[in-house]
Amino acid sequence: MLLLIALAHVPWFLWNSELGSTLMHPAEGGTADRVAQAVTIVFVDGRAWTLFGLLFAYGIGQLYARRSAAGSTDAEIRRLLRTRHWWLLAFGLVHAVLLWQGDILGTYGLLGLLLVPLFLQRSDRVLKVWIGLLLGVAALVNIGLAVLGQLVPAGVGAMAPQQQAAAETGYLASALLRLVLWLPSPISSLVGLVMPAAFLIGILAARHRILDEPGRHLPLLRRTAVIGLALGWGLGSVQALLHLGVLSVPNPSAVVSFHLLTGIFAGVGVAALFGLIAHRVGTRRPLPVRALVALGRRSLSGYLAQSLIFVPLLSAWGLGLGAHLTSATAMLVGIGVWLLTVVVAYRLDVAGVRGPAEVLLRRLTYGGRRTT
Repeated sequence: MLLLIALAHVPWFLWNSELGSTLMHPAEGGTADRVAQAVTIVFVDGRAWTLFGLLFAYGIGQLYARRSAAGSTDAEIRRLLRTRHWWLLAFGLVHAVLLWQGDILGTYGLLGLLLVPLFLQRSDRVLKVWIGLLLGVAALVNIGLAVLGQLVPAGVGAMAPQQQAAAETGYLASALLRLVLWLPSPISSLVGLVMPAAFLIGILAARHRILDEPGRHLPLLRRTAVIGLALGWGLGSVQALLHLGVLSVPNPSAVVSFHLLTGIFAGVGVAALFGLIAHRVGTRRPLPVRALVALGRRSLSGYLAQSLIFVPLLSAWGLGLGAHLTSATAMLVGIGVWLLTVVVAYRLDVAGVRGPAEVLLRRLTYGGRRTT
């Protein structure tokens, strides 16, 4: 999961490149760069954040079940979740100002604050109806925008605001710009309807322990993986072909919103694939699996660690290396940073040390109360 997040974010730091038609990917590049762009567009862009949103909601369902089994009342658990989500929103704000305007913690905190009270205890039927409604409306809106966008000439040459944040040479000026860019993002994620739908899917899946007990849900997981990945990656391939110029429409940039919508299919499909892999691995714990589990237990720390490395290394106010990277070399940097977090997480796990961000969030959430 965190590898996908790293690959999604690192192209944002190519602040010396002219953007192409798709998100933050450069318009040009050599063969290796074009391959890197295509891989990221098909497998990562708009796919990683919906998957993360689904898994975040799944974790909420797990926490609720665990606390209920320990004897906590519904009101106590909801109060606990509310406190946790307020702190996640605060984490997101601090993260955005200090380092990374593309923060997603604030989005998930806001999702939890708004959707947990509305949907956590609703019936399966209600959740399914709302998932269908949200995705149906999102599909109509985004298809309409993509079609109407073909009537507008494609923009060229302008530096994207996200590039400006990375290109700013003064740290304080970059912090102000990051704040301005981040503030609307939690709300826009809600308005886009895809993230709320992914959140509700996560709540529904957690209720039936689909990823906790994959052996009981193998037919469902197989169907979901095949259909979700076929749709998500297949439609992502269309966007990649548009970006590379193999396919042509009057305004390829206008199709990006539809590309982000289709990410939910890939996100759900990858989650199902994770479940199938977990079932196949079973109780076996070879070193690579133990290392990944260690980072998974420290996912918040791992996510923030990416920003601690990426931003000073690649931004203009830091070492400014982003100006000298291409899509291919940026992908290698993303993979390298992720591998570093895997190694560090594994060493912490061996030493019995929890992730610092997880420890802080837990203390802020629970205060002096004992936890189970």
